[in-house]
Amino acid sequence: MISKNNDQFKLKNIQTKVVSNQIVTEELFDSETVNEIINNAIVSVVDRKKEQLQIQIKKIVKKNNFILVGSSMGAWISLNQFKVFNKQIIGFLGIGSAPEFLENLMWKKFNKSMKREITQKGIINLKHGKYEYPITLQLIKDGRKNKILKKNINQKLNVTMVHGEKDESVPVVYSRKVLKLFKNARKKLVIIKNGDHSLSSKRWLKILTNELSLIL
Repeated sequence: MISKNNDQFKLKNIQTKVVSNQIVTEELFDSETVNEIINNAIVSVVDRKKEQLQIQIKKIVKKNNFILVGSSMGAWISLNQFKVFNKQIIGFLGIGSAPEFLENLMWKKFNKSMKREITQKGIINLKHGKYEYPITLQLIKDGRKNKILKKNINQKLNVTMVHGEKDESVPVVYSRKVLKLFKNARKKLVIIKNGDHSLSSKRWLKILTNELSLIL
């Protein structure tokens, strides 16, 4: 989240800003989100993260304009901010964006046995590559309440989607889906050759920093 105040951009350490938006993790969920899912099986995690970001924006940015930067699930949370701060958001950088992944990349791909287990027990441990994620029924329901892919965003702003060519967690098509939401934006899709979901190497972070500076 980068703010703009009286035409003076606050660009102190852009790379830190980018890294802080969950780029340094290879996982679809960061460790904080995983712990929250485990400890709060009946709590709406997506809603909570969305509301936490709204509180931070109101407290830190206040009435100033700002640019949203969101990685993976963070991009989904960011997209849900447009209906609240539409007049203040002047740019959006999405990285490996994963809107509605709980339904489309998880629930719809669960077999009958997995769906039965999560429905009866309320939770299932889902193996994905080298990682194992706790997925709760509440989390799936929470994702359904926060759908964004059939909505239009009509602001005139700069929008850039960056996606790793070899992202095994979220297909590139999801960045394309996000761009279609913006009807009046100056849009750009950057596909990083051999890039993974995290895009956390120094070379890839340099690309992200450059794309953010172009939005600014």
